Amino acid sequence: MAVNLVNVENVSKVYGTRALLDGISLGVSEGDRIGVVGRNGDGKTTLIRMLAKLEEADTGRVTHSGGLRLGVLTQHDSLDPTATVRHEVIRDMADHEWAGNAKVRDVLTGLFGGLDLPGFPQGLDTVIGPLSGGERRRIALAKLLIDEPDLIVLDEPTNHLDVEGISWLAKHLRERRSALVCVTHDRWFLDQVCTRMWDVQKGDVYEYEGGYSDYVFARAERERIAATEEVKRQNLVRKELAWLRRGAPARTSKPRFRVEAANELIADVPPPRDSSELMKFASSRLGKTVFDLKDVTVQAGPKVLLKHLTWQLGPGDRIGLVGVNGAGKTSLLRAMAEAATSEGETQPAAGKVVVGKTVKLAYLSQEVGELNPNLRVLEAVQQIRDRVDLGKGRELTAGQLCETFGFGKEKQWTPVGDLSGGERRRLQILRLLMDEPNVLFLDEPTNDLDIETLTQLEDLLDGWPGSMVVISHDRFFVERTTDRVFALLGDATLRMLPRGIDEYLERRRRMEEVAAAAIQAAAPATKAVAEKSAADTRAAKKELQKIERQLDKLSERESKLHTQIADNATDFEKVAKLDAELRELSGERDELELRWLELADDA
Repeated sequence: MAVNLVNVENVSKVYGTRALLDGISLGVSEGDRIGVVGRNGDGKTTLIRMLAKLEEADTGRVTHSGGLRLGVLTQHDSLDPTATVRHEVIRDMADHEWAGNAKVRDVLTGLFGGLDLPGFPQGLDTVIGPLSGGERRRIALAKLLIDEPDLIVLDEPTNHLDVEGISWLAKHLRERRSALVCVTHDRWFLDQVCTRMWDVQKGDVYEYEGGYSDYVFARAERERIAATEEVKRQNLVRKELAWLRRGAPARTSKPRFRVEAANELIADVPPPRDSSELMKFASSRLGKTVFDLKDVTVQAGPKVLLKHLTWQLGPGDRIGLVGVNGAGKTSLLRAMAEAATSEGETQPAAGKVVVGKTVKLAYLSQEVGELNPNLRVLEAVQQIRDRVDLGKGRELTAGQLCETFGFGKEKQWTPVGDLSGGERRRLQILRLLMDEPNVLFLDEPTNDLDIETLTQLEDLLDGWPGSMVVISHDRFFVERTTDRVFALLGDATLRMLPRGIDEYLERRRRMEEVAAAAIQAAAPATKAVAEKSAADTRAAKKELQKIERQLDKLSERESKLHTQIADNATDFEKVAKLDAELRELSGERDELELRWLELADDA
């Protein structure tokens, strides 16, 4: 029988006149993996801080089992700024000791991309003080995971991690024996890791068995039976349930909660988007040309991020953009945005970006734009306009759109200066949409947003007629709001991935395996290797040059195929043939790249 590690008994917490938690009783047992969800400000972080005894309850009590080893990742780390990464993470372990420890190697590789911490100036000997918040957070997470706690408590662990890092962390936590309590808005991560869910709502906590998908099924059923929630909220839950059941039935491996009843709930729910209808409407608003990139080179200072890029963003295209950090995702959007805002006068380092004459771009960057802190929320929205046309006869007032984004009637009169980071992010998105753009660039739109706000944003985007590019580490959001995924893999090219993020992760794994093989081969192996003949070296160089020419031709062919696919987006038969050819080329590229790496050591 599982031992109870933590007991929460009749706990209450009040801030001002508001009861954040009211008489909560919960327990965490050995082997539990619990996901905590709820709206921002409803008490998720307060709950786990009390669970970890970092904060006192007003009433009730929290008890830990004797000798409980607890590991906690809060939103603000307690790292020593004068210490090095080595001191905080590895502590006093000798090099041969930690390098021979499989768990340490796994954590360092998974969170930092290698044992030598390639992204840090002095590797393990980098001083922590000057590092960014995201880098410090990864160090704090690595420190926690290398330890052996009985219970791990994580507050937003996926923040500042890319798609690969999140995938690694999910796998790592699934394989650990430690119990886990985790607050996150990353729904894919919750589905992969958690076996129970806590939903924090209006002072109460509702418990559910299973991961995020199971939780959505059960919540939809509970709300149907109770019939006390507002109609709009029920419809949003039913819509998300329809997406989970139809879009990816394998998301939940153990549908414990009356799947038949859940299917009855969504029998009359249409697919999230009518793609053909939206495409027609988008074409009427945008014309044939939206963004047309011709032989474009994108640079960040002296570093070339993309070269010879020929690509089109057409009317109604909904594109997800993924890639390794520093590969150029944000730089690509900025180059396109600069060409649009300067009416074509500002162009990238080489090549040309042609922007359609009717394009009205809204660009949500990662930075929250400064607003007059004395303005009320409603006034900040009305500054843009009083009403917004969402297409297909849907029109909302500024106040109605505020409510859609979680700003109730009272909250609409809150000064902007009093808003939290997440609320300001919501307001930023709201103001963008209020300006009725026909092209949206969204760079990490899910930052600081809770799950309920994310589902409302997804619902709004479902009926939004225009072209859209989304950069996000939130896999669920990318798969939910976009139709095609493109990737930047760090080799200065942009590739379409027919199988989406799964294919991206597979490609990245293959690249890492090839790189690891190359490093192993490069080690001072044997005397024979050291005595390679000059003739062998010349032959290797000759073959390398030949492979490089072949790779250039493949890149050109891939670019042409991407253009043809974009030009024939509505001809599904032709797109299927072009896609098959693209996959063939991708296989050839993988073989050539592997051979190139094999020869690189000989040359």
